[in-house]
Amino acid sequence: GHMQAQCNLAGMYYNGEGVAQDNAEAVKWYRKAAEQGYALAQFNLGLMYDIGSGVTKDEAEAVKWYRKAAEQGYAKAQSNLAIMYCEGLGVAEDDVLAYMWCNLAAAQGRESGKNIKDSIVERMTREQIAEAQKLSREWLAKHAKP
Repeated sequence: GHMQAQCNLAGMYYNGEGVAQDNAEAVKWYRKAAEQGYALAQFNLGLMYDIGSGVTKDEAEAVKWYRKAAEQGYAKAQSNLAIMYCEGLGVAEDDVLAYMWCNLAAAQGRESGKNIKDSIVERMTREQIAEAQKLSREWLAKHAKP
């Protein structure tokens, strides 16, 4: 029941380290840890659904797991969630939410977050940018560590 151990075991199955490589088994163990709220496992499970590795490709399910990890402040998940919103994969295309998530990822040093933001800002209105920045500030205030 140790979520970090479950996530590590999943990674070993995914990479074939010490066991036969088995993406379905990796998904099983990522899910166990993800359902307990482990952000890394949630991100990795989202990635498995995003690329269709060990499971049937399901972008909506990928978004679900990316969002769970992103809500915990996991920067890689925030970047991937931004891409999903930017391209309308598994969710309706939404530049405001894409900007918000990539802005949060970029604030943690994720270069991909900055690159996504730079690519979508050109197609956004000033009002949309202002709304996305407001959402970013509100998210940060809500999730600030005491």
